[in-house]
Amino acid sequence: MALKICLACSAGGHLSEMLQLEDFYKKYPHFFITFERADTQSLAKSKKVFFAPLPGRNPVASVQCFLQSFDIIRKENPDVVISTGADIGLLACAAGKILGKKVVFIESFCRPLEPGVSGKIAYRFADLFIYQWRELEKFYPKGIFGGSIF
Repeated sequence: MALKICLACSAGGHLSEMLQLEDFYKKYPHFFITFERADTQSLAKSKKVFFAPLPGRNPVASVQCFLQSFDIIRKENPDVVISTGADIGLLACAAGKILGKKVVFIESFCRPLEPGVSGKIAYRFADLFIYQWRELEKFYPKGIFGGSIF
């Protein structure tokens, strides 16, 4: 049976990072959870994409995003949730963890010196945490240095 993957990330740079990993995930059944924007609408023309509300710093939208991500992950039943961040990716990871899925979180390339908020939270529960800058090792001692996605 093939591994099924949920790829959860925000649009923009986080999506760009995720797309750099395509050589890995294209071998497996996969789908995306993100929010709707021009770049993600374009992705949806060729990939399976689910749109959830953009959480931002809005508590109501965050709850809606979490619940929708939870429902998508429950229905799609992936084996693993992989995220490059940020807010929507973190909420999908949390939903996946609650549903018993493995969680892989990749700290954003744009965090070379200090952890991001999503990374700090995901580090506490991710099954595998990968950072892209050696300078982050002191913040993520149980993480793995993966080098640059780019």
